[in-house]
Amino acid sequence: MEDAAATRDPMNTTKPTVLILCTGNSCRSHMAEGILRAAARGLINVQSAGSKPAGYVHPIAIQVMAEIGIDISWHRSKPLTEFLNEKIETVITVCDNASQACPIFPGQVNRHHWPFYDPARAEGSAAEKLQAFRQVRDELRRVFEAYAAGRLEGSKAATQ
Repeated sequence: MEDAAATRDPMNTTKPTVLILCTGNSCRSHMAEGILRAAARGLINVQSAGSKPAGYVHPIAIQVMAEIGIDISWHRSKPLTEFLNEKIETVITVCDNASQACPIFPGQVNRHHWPFYDPARAEGSAAEKLQAFRQVRDELRRVFEAYAAGRLEGSKAATQ
């Protein structure tokens, strides 16, 4: 499991910060944050926020992330305004609404928009909802692990 205590320094100034945004900051952005933090192995400071934060992290998101060994139970739902005065190197939006509401942050160099289905909107039985969260988690994992691999490779090349 990810060491939560080691990753709670919210704005580590020695590493570039990647901010992942969605509307509610309850599912997708937290899953992406956990995946990217684990995959980047300390190279970057990873945070998430929402344009209209729900005020909680969805329990099924916590559950499906634990299934892959990543603990996001300590995450909290935050407004993007919490980061407006922070130096953000890269902003990644994971839903269309957040992309439209996304401001420019100080120091921002990169912006990516990678939209994913909102599993909190899934309907059906508990098993069907769980499957929707797992599917989105797996899609996020493919994208954010590839992004982390690129960042790690770029960092390795820069130091050679």
